[in-house]
Amino acid sequence: MATKPSHILGMNARYRYTSLNPSSAKRYGFSKLRTKKLLEEHHLPTAAIYQIFDHVDQLDQVIWENIPVPFVIKPASGSAGKGIWVITKKIPDQKTWVDSDGEEVSEQDLKLHTRNILDGEFSTWGSDHKALIEEMIVSHPKLAKYSYRGTPDIRVIVFNSVPVMAMIRLPTRESHGRANLDKGALGLGIDLATGVTTYGLRGKAERISRFPYSKRKVNGIIIPHWKKVLETAVEAANVAGYTFMGADMFVHEERGPIIVELNGFPGLSIQLANRAGLKKRIDRVEGLEVRDAVHGVKIAQALFAESFADKIKAEEGLLIISNRPTIGVMDDHKKPHTIQAMSNTGRSRSVISEALAEELGLVDLEDLLWRQQEGIEGKLPVVEVSFKLKNLVITTGMIVSKRLNKTAHKVELGRRDLQGFLIGEIEA
Repeated sequence: MATKPSHILGMNARYRYTSLNPSSAKRYGFSKLRTKKLLEEHHLPTAAIYQIFDHVDQLDQVIWENIPVPFVIKPASGSAGKGIWVITKKIPDQKTWVDSDGEEVSEQDLKLHTRNILDGEFSTWGSDHKALIEEMIVSHPKLAKYSYRGTPDIRVIVFNSVPVMAMIRLPTRESHGRANLDKGALGLGIDLATGVTTYGLRGKAERISRFPYSKRKVNGIIIPHWKKVLETAVEAANVAGYTFMGADMFVHEERGPIIVELNGFPGLSIQLANRAGLKKRIDRVEGLEVRDAVHGVKIAQALFAESFADKIKAEEGLLIISNRPTIGVMDDHKKPHTIQAMSNTGRSRSVISEALAEELGLVDLEDLLWRQQEGIEGKLPVVEVSFKLKNLVITTGMIVSKRLNKTAHKVELGRRDLQGFLIGEIEA
């Protein structure tokens, strides 16, 4: 479905949502140090800080050879990747290091760059300029192979404790190993339900379907630790008090998602990478009652699932079902129950009878996602339901309706859950 102009969030309209953030939250976006302290207090993963510089006198007090490599030098208050210098290794028995461009770096070079940060050359806010040396997170190998030298990061936009959009930013030769779209990095949209990449962006405007200098498609890359990535982003937003923000994260093979920073004024190119509008998604979750991070992620995955991942499955062999398929609906204890269903492509979201949902223990508070207006029946609960169809287990949000209590079929499967299937007269 094409994205309408009314679905897009522009720079001016963004203020309506950033203004919902209290001043207590905004200060975390202006200071990486405050953010790190907050995250550590709440046991949320973040990179370790090796050194903090408040003034130039400290430059000669540091034994640079003792700083573990790889490491990153950056301003405590900065944006758009300004002033970030990645040091990847040290040459043994010399006061010489190597940066992410493969260039040799002297101790004097390190001091000079740090001094420039302290002089405010790269800082975006305020006049209290500080420099940090922190741990460089080594990327998960499943993501590193798509990146040129630097570490790819994941941006998740959170609104009202619900992840509403995400992308992965991949460093390129043009961006000099930095995951920065302004410098020419790649941005790939991510399906929130599956963690699979969908569409591509080079820089901040050029749409791509394949990697530069390669025939490799940008879609179909699976992000490791995906659900934990989303939950960590929401948890960070909640502890900082943000209503609307972007969380930037690295993904480590063993440690999982690690928060780089929180941004109360996230850029809007993520919409181009996803070919979807932020405003439409934000409007959909505004006002919903979200219990916690786990609940917020369930809502996101039920609302914003792309059909893309199902198309990938369909390429492996089209699955044919009847217009009245037999499915296995999981109860509250994950035990399947054989149920007669009906395929109804005339509706978007699937429906389950109220009697069946209660019998299977699916209408508890923990299962409730939100309430949805449904014609003459009014506002009905939407609950999380898992069912098995053609050896595939599908987890989705289903509307609970009394209307189906009196019908032979107790579940109507909507378009969202029929992606990747061909509906025939008889079940194949």
